[in-house]
Amino acid sequence: MSRPPRVPSLDLRAQYAQLRDELRAALDRVFERQVFILGEEVEALQRELASYTESRHAVGCGSGSDALLLALQALDVGPGDEVLCPAFTFFATAGSIARLGATPVFADIEPAGCALDPAAARAAAARCARLRAVVPVHLYGQPADLDALLAVATERGVPLVEDAAQAIGARDATGRRVGARGRAACFSFYPSKNLGGAGEGGLVTTDDAALAERIARLRVHGASRRYHHVEVGMNSRLDAVQAAVLRVKLRHLEAWTDARRAAARRYDEGFAKLGARPTSLPLAGGGFPLRFPAAPREPAVHVYHQYVVRVPGERREALRRHLAERGIDSEVYYPLGLHQQPCFAALGYRAGDLPETERAARETLALPIYAELREEQQQHVIASVAEFLEG
Repeated sequence: MSRPPRVPSLDLRAQYAQLRDELRAALDRVFERQVFILGEEVEALQRELASYTESRHAVGCGSGSDALLLALQALDVGPGDEVLCPAFTFFATAGSIARLGATPVFADIEPAGCALDPAAARAAAARCARLRAVVPVHLYGQPADLDALLAVATERGVPLVEDAAQAIGARDATGRRVGARGRAACFSFYPSKNLGGAGEGGLVTTDDAALAERIARLRVHGASRRYHHVEVGMNSRLDAVQAAVLRVKLRHLEAWTDARRAAARRYDEGFAKLGARPTSLPLAGGGFPLRFPAAPREPAVHVYHQYVVRVPGERREALRRHLAERGIDSEVYYPLGLHQQPCFAALGYRAGDLPETERAARETLALPIYAELREEQQQHVIASVAEFLEG
């Protein structure tokens, strides 16, 4: 009997094998020019990504975390202000708010896509005395309900800043790319992202020329020209090596997205045959104890940065051990809501304050997904999950 295939969470070596010659040629170009910070490569990438995201301006920076920080600083978020965001997201969403001296105001998520719930956001916004911005997250590659969340921001007279770190290429319910509808949007090029670099990198997109100019200034210590500092900024310049790598990969991104979506459909179909249902239906409804991610209605597009299922919380860690024994990686994004993190204890949130966030933290599990994932690997994942959950 043949050994079952190994299934890592992500296989960047397989991606590199396909791009080796293109990437090396791009890196040679950078080293021949000997311009490593900003420069022609970064300017070209910014133009290409502005076009791809259907935005007028794009400003490269040092990381996705810096993109959030720069966007909020450029919108004058500062000490004493409040910024609304989901509690179920990567730390940088709220960390950037706190680093500016503002207070993150956490709101609950909707269970189907784990994005900021518009009703919860409206209720949280109503409790704010100094709300400065609303920051929804397009989590796992699925677009948040931007129409409803933009309405919340408009009602309060504040900008909406999209955290699109996990969702480059996704489209919202109107068919527009994420990153094109808020006052600004923030992207990450961490190597594991759908468009990942060879290190850290980030981007802010906006249709506001003045805002783009200020962000570009803030990323170079607030300097309008060399050694002339208009305001206090930071050092967050995108380097040319990362830009060159990203320009190569951008040419393949749509094909990779199609492959991810095809892999997600195979998972959906395989789990549905077992009796699983989409995440729009809670686990408490019974049936096979797994919920696969509910796909958005067209023209919205989920790019599946992660393929996240929900399983009974009391069985999740045992399932992870079972999968690991069969050579299958899995991850938990995220085991705690941000309102439960020790560094935010002073904000006064208590267990039960955000029930959907806390439920998602117990139940969510990310299974391997990437463009190079083979069907035989997926069948091994599905069979291994079934073996455990049917047992």
